[in-house]
Amino acid sequence: MKYEAGYKYLEDHGVAFEEAQEVFLDPNAIDFFDSEHSTPPESRYNIIGSTRRLLFVAYTELQDETIWLISARKAESKYRKLYEEENA
Repeated sequence: MKYEAGYKYLEDHGVAFEEAQEVFLDPNAIDFFDSEHSTPPESRYNIIGSTRRLLFVAYTELQDETIWLISARKAESKYRKLYEEENA
């Protein structure tokens, strides 16, 4: 899988590009469609996964199967709870 990102959006939340990619390697990650931010030409998704810490990453898939990382940040409490409940 190939990854690309809008680096500014990742760095604004203190998450390195390399760390944001690691959430896709978490076998317990929770991946879901983001209907609120999707538009007809672009479907967006969110994934909550563990690296050295629990992260929330917003992304889209480009036509060439590249994963475009839109944003990454430390998971907020509601996402931490969801992750913990799904992996209990």
